[in-house]
Amino acid sequence: MSQGVGVAGLYVRDQDEALEFYVGKLGFKVHTDARNGDYRWLTVQHPDQPSFQLGLFKPQPPTVDEASTQTLREMIAKGAMPPLVLSVDDCRASYDAMRERGVEFTQEPIERFGSIDASFRDPSGNGWKMIEARK
Repeated sequence: MSQGVGVAGLYVRDQDEALEFYVGKLGFKVHTDARNGDYRWLTVQHPDQPSFQLGLFKPQPPTVDEASTQTLREMIAKGAMPPLVLSVDDCRASYDAMRERGVEFTQEPIERFGSIDASFRDPSGNGWKMIEARK
C-alpha cells in the first residue's frame, strides 16, 4: 500500500483571482476545476512537480461555519496564515521574471543562511518565501 500527501490546501478570498495569479504569474497549471453547487474544488500544480497539487479553496460552508468563514478571511488578508515555500534554481532570475509578470514582492532577494531568498504574497495575502535550492 502506498500513500502520501497529494494535495495541500490554501485558503483564498477569490478563486478566480487566485487562479489568474497562480497560473498567469507563477506558471502553475490547472489540475482540477470542479463545482458542486456553490462549492468549487480548484487545484493547480507546478509543472516540475506533477504529483503534487495546491488546492485554492475559498473558506465557506459546508467546510466551515459562517463565523469561521469570516475569521479565516480576515486572517488571510492580514497574512497570518503560515507561509509557503517555493524552491527555485536561481532566486534572482526568478525574482526578475516574476516581477515582469506582475508579482509584487515584500522582500528582494537576500543572501543569508547559506542561500538566497525573497518573499511575496498572493492576492489574498498568503505569504510565500522563495528560496534558491542549495547546489
